[in-house]
Amino acid sequence: MAGRQEAARELAIVALAFIARDTEELSRFLALTGLDPGSIRLAAEEPGFLAGVLAYISGNERTLLAFAAHASVAPEEIEKARLVLAGADWERDLP
Repeated sequence: MAGRQEAARELAIVALAFIARDTEELSRFLALTGLDPGSIRLAAEEPGFLAGVLAYISGNERTLLAFAAHASVAPEEIEKARLVLAGADWERDLP
């Protein structure tokens, strides 16, 4: 589980950098979260922040697909990582 947590954390950090590199995306992220640019580092230390970053990425299909391509991961892996960071156990539904 620790390996999954670390991989999910690393993906979320890459996602945050992805958001930060695009002024329009960063403005949208800040508006939705209520953060200002100066408080991102402090907020990043809060529990749940990185899961929130991945939730933001997943919340817009264009952003999700662009980030998945950027990070070379399947889009569904982003949601799996979010669940790991949120502390939820993820299991695949079987018919």
